[in-house]
Amino acid sequence: MKNTRLNNPNGCQIEQVFLANTPWLRLRGLLGRKPLTDNQGMLISPCSSVHTIGMRYPLDIVYLNNKNKVLKIKRNLQPWRSSACRGATQVLELAAGNIDNKNINQGDILSWHD
Repeated sequence: MKNTRLNNPNGCQIEQVFLANTPWLRLRGLLGRKPLTDNQGMLISPCSSVHTIGMRYPLDIVYLNNKNKVLKIKRNLQPWRSSACRGATQVLELAAGNIDNKNINQGDILSWHD
């Protein structure tokens, strides 16, 4: 996984975003990993749906299009659930509560920095 940093237009940052951009990394996702901290996230690309089967903790989910525009937000997706968004090309998974903590809103354009 490659690490990168996320900025949103409201000035909040996520310092460490893991990129899951190969078939194996997308398949594994966060399974078997430690829970994300408030300064971490996982970007799955390409992706338009996620599930939390086998997870032990909830996640906040941010659906993005190919221009990094936030199309949909799903807060507090509990274990053993699924969610999808038509038109999404990538999904940002965050620790539950981080969408509000980082002030991410539908319509925002997120930017990435190595």
